[in-house]
Amino acid sequence: MLYLSITATISLFVIYKLSKGKYEEIIYQLDKKEYPLKALIPVGLYIMEKLNYRYSTKYDRKLYIRLSELYNVKNAKKHMKIHWGNKILYLFIALILIGLIGSAVDELDYSFIFIALAILAAVIYGPDRDLNEKIKLKYRMIRIDFPDFLNKLTLLIDAGMTVQRAWEKIVADNKSDRPLYHELESVWRDIKGGRAESEAYENFARRCKTPEISKFVSVILQNLRKGSAQLITILRVQGSDCWELRKNEAKKLGEEASSKLLFPMMIMLIAILLIVLTPAVLQLRTFY
Repeated sequence: MLYLSITATISLFVIYKLSKGKYEEIIYQLDKKEYPLKALIPVGLYIMEKLNYRYSTKYDRKLYIRLSELYNVKNAKKHMKIHWGNKILYLFIALILIGLIGSAVDELDYSFIFIALAILAAVIYGPDRDLNEKIKLKYRMIRIDFPDFLNKLTLLIDAGMTVQRAWEKIVADNKSDRPLYHELESVWRDIKGGRAESEAYENFARRCKTPEISKFVSVILQNLRKGSAQLITILRVQGSDCWELRKNEAKKLGEEASSKLLFPMMIMLIAILLIVLTPAVLQLRTFY
């Protein structure tokens, strides 16, 4: 199996040389933490280009929708190419790893086949699972940040500002890089670019896909169309409800963090037991 590893390594090196410098405009903005092997992603992009892949399958359409949720429609096509390029890169790495494992074992038994299939499954489904987790995290962060935004908006409107002017001030004063504030900025850019205020708010609710924001936008749209003397009261009530939801979300995060710590704590417990019991066991053996 060593030939598989050597062939995959040589192929990876050759394609890297051919693709070097060709896709800088696509990958230069990628986060190194999100894509630790981003320097090698052009290998996958080059292969997809040479295959003349159209990104038009049923899987690609679903992938496009998910990427639109995470990176917005304008950047979804670019990130689809990156997603595929990353997958192909991991496939090369998987083939190299499988070849090395195969060359290290005496015979290719069922355990090796299982390991090889597990590696390939991780390569094929791992990036998709990671994408789904990023989308879930985005919506969770939006739900956590929304009560704070709603509180600021309510205070500014109560001080005499219009919804649009209050929205603009929150966006202008923002220094956060969290997803909600990116969406708020997109709304303001749309309004400033000439899009109808009601349409910009509706698009905001559609992108965020959270019940709290959908309810909030419904209140704002009603105020735009008919006016409402009770706007401040309604927003305060909704703000109070959102803070309760934020507390529940914080509890969930705490529970998840606790469950993630359970496995390392078990390993530490086993290590401590081994350290404590090993001398006792060795001493007992000297008596027999």
